[in-house]
Amino acid sequence: MYIIRPMRADDLSGLLELLKDSGHGLTSLPQDEKILKKKIAHSSKSFLHTNEKPMGELYLFAMEEYETKRLVGVSGIISKIGGFEAYYFYRVQTDRMYSRMLDKEKFIKSLHMEKTHSGPAEICSLFLSPKFRNSQNGRFLSLSRFLFMAEHPENFERKVIAEMRGQVNQKGESPFWDAVGNKYMEIDFIHADYLTLKSKSFIEELLPKYPILVDLLPKDAQDVIAEVHPDTRGARHILEKEGFRFKGQVGIFEPGPVLEARTKNVRAIKDSRVLTVDKYTNFSDELRPENTFLIANTKKNEDFKVTYGHLSIEHNKVQISEAIAKAIGVKIGDTVRFISLKGPETNTILEI
Repeated sequence: MYIIRPMRADDLSGLLELLKDSGHGLTSLPQDEKILKKKIAHSSKSFLHTNEKPMGELYLFAMEEYETKRLVGVSGIISKIGGFEAYYFYRVQTDRMYSRMLDKEKFIKSLHMEKTHSGPAEICSLFLSPKFRNSQNGRFLSLSRFLFMAEHPENFERKVIAEMRGQVNQKGESPFWDAVGNKYMEIDFIHADYLTLKSKSFIEELLPKYPILVDLLPKDAQDVIAEVHPDTRGARHILEKEGFRFKGQVGIFEPGPVLEARTKNVRAIKDSRVLTVDKYTNFSDELRPENTFLIANTKKNEDFKVTYGHLSIEHNKVQISEAIAKAIGVKIGDTVRFISLKGPETNTILEI
């Protein structure tokens, strides 16, 4: 059994061990003890959030093996991007050009740098240990945070995005960065991405404000625009099944697609239900996506826990196993929030 819960200060060593397998893709959680310690502290403070509106809180969730307490995955939510430091992205624009004289039609694609100081919520920082990757664990890790958002809607913006990991190779090299960013900053992709954790000011100071004509870029740089890393295709598929769509925004450094949705319209938020636990029941059926549920308690932020397993509904009340009840800290008479895990299975690994 696995549970997902708020990350704690004593998870630091486990998180560092987990991230050894993350390569160069998980740029929001670098393998840097000081930065991770600071992020966990920010997250712990966020779970005590009492403001009436989102203020840029970071919520980090740990996925652990219930019996061994081993950390096997991590995911996160930012309540609102922007703020003091802007959020930057490229907007992909396509213009039709036509010459009567030559009787030729051309479609010109260009990238326009934009920024916002008052942006949407963002799901981020998702990584699942390669040893624990399968369709159910991956979907569980990705979707469980939506139950937290459903339980605390006032903590999040009305729109939510996911900036998907773009195409960067095992050496941390990005063909798009080499063709664009490196020309102006003269630093490699890994260094530039790391610097954004300290400040993003250099982006506006050095990247050009005028449109970038895609056709003038090298072919390998053109080919990765709005494309996800192979390891991220499964994550994109899951989010699209939940209602996320690509609407023309891509990342600045390695231009993976930015998917977006209205928060209230995300399936795992919109269709989740809250009912009272009526009694404990033992289930013998095999766990399959079509008969498996994400099941979370409805306690205060810092006590949030979620797992997945069987659940049955009778007379508008739910029955779960005693093991699940113990794992998420509920008893008979308490309420749980739940949503079906159902959806097309994917065996692709998950990283954002």
